[in-house]
Amino acid sequence: MLISFFLLLLAIACVASMGVGLWVFGNHFLTTDIPAAISHPMRLRVLNCILQLLITWGLILEKLRICSMPQFIRFVHDLPPLKKHPDVVVKDLRFGTIPVKLYQPKAPASGLRPGIVFYHGGGGIVGSLKTYHGICCSLCKKSDAVVLAVGYRMMPKHRFPVIVTDCMGLDFQSPSHQQNKNIPLLSHNLVFYCWCGYLDISPSWISTVLKGAHLPAEVWEKYRKWLGAENIPDKFKKRGYLPVSREPLNEAAYLETKITLDVINSPLIADDEVVSRLPEACIVSCEYDILRDDSLLYKKRLEDLGVRVTWHHMEDGFHGVLATNDMSFFYFPCSSRILDAVAHFIKGL
Repeated sequence: MLISFFLLLLAIACVASMGVGLWVFGNHFLTTDIPAAISHPMRLRVLNCILQLLITWGLILEKLRICSMPQFIRFVHDLPPLKKHPDVVVKDLRFGTIPVKLYQPKAPASGLRPGIVFYHGGGGIVGSLKTYHGICCSLCKKSDAVVLAVGYRMMPKHRFPVIVTDCMGLDFQSPSHQQNKNIPLLSHNLVFYCWCGYLDISPSWISTVLKGAHLPAEVWEKYRKWLGAENIPDKFKKRGYLPVSREPLNEAAYLETKITLDVINSPLIADDEVVSRLPEACIVSCEYDILRDDSLLYKKRLEDLGVRVTWHHMEDGFHGVLATNDMSFFYFPCSSRILDAVAHFIKGL
C-alpha cells in the first residue's frame, strides 16, 4: 500500500514536471524575441528556457510556502562546484557580517596594483559570490588587479535600503524598454518583479507605472532634461519606438512609489554638483538589453558635465551576457569582448 502511494506521488510529480516544462517552452516560443544579430540564437533560447523554468518552479514553491522564488534560483545556481584558477589566489573574508571574496594575481607585482570592488548583477534576486566566481577570476587575471567581490544581502529577506548600504560599506517606456521587452535574459516582466521587490512596492501598480501615472507631471518635466527620450541618439530609436503619453497622476500609486525619487535608487537624477565630481568611467552597453538606455543616459550626463567616459557598445549583446563567460556550452563571444574592454580600461588608469 505504501509503495503504491509513493508510486502515485512520483507519477503526479512527473506529470506536473512535464506540464510545467511544456508551458515554459510553449510560452517561450510564443512571447520571446531572439534578434537576428545574436551570434548563437538557439543557445540563447535554451538558456532562457532554463531560466524561465527555474523562475516558474520557484514561484510554485513560493505559493506552496516551501521557499521563495529567489532563494530557489540561487540554490540551483550555486550547486556547481567552484573552478580553481591556477593564476589567481582567492580568499574568503568578511566585512562585519557581509561575506566577500578577495582575488589576487599569483604573479608578483612590480608596484601597487589597481583595486576593483565588484558588485554582481541579478536584480537583487539572482546571482551570488559563487555564480560570479569565474568572472572575478578572469577579471583579476586580465586586468592584473585585486578584485573584492561583495556578497550583499538580497531579496526576499532584504530590500531597499539594505542592498544599497551593503554595497556602500526609471522610465518603463524608454526606447530600449519598448524594443527589448521580450528579449532574454531580462524581460519586461522580470524587470518589474525586481523593481517592485527591491523597493517593496505592490506589483498591482504595473499598469499605472507603465502609463507614467505613478509620478506627478511636474516631476516628469523636472527630470526630462536628463531622462527624456530626446537624450537618446536617434540611431537607437529605429527598432519600433513610439512615444507614449502619460496619464494623470494616481495619488495612491505615487504615495507608494515616490521612493524611486531617492537619488540612491535613481542616481541619474542627482544634482549636477554631485554628478560632476564623479571619477572617470567605463560604460559598456548592449543593444538588446532592456536597460540599454540607462547606460546611454548616464553616459550623456557624465559627458555633459565634463566627466571623461570610455564607452563600448555591443551590437550583439543582451542583458546578462557577461555571466556566460564561464558557462562553456552557453558561452557567448560577446562576454569576452566586454571583459577585455573593462580589463583594458582598468590597466590604463
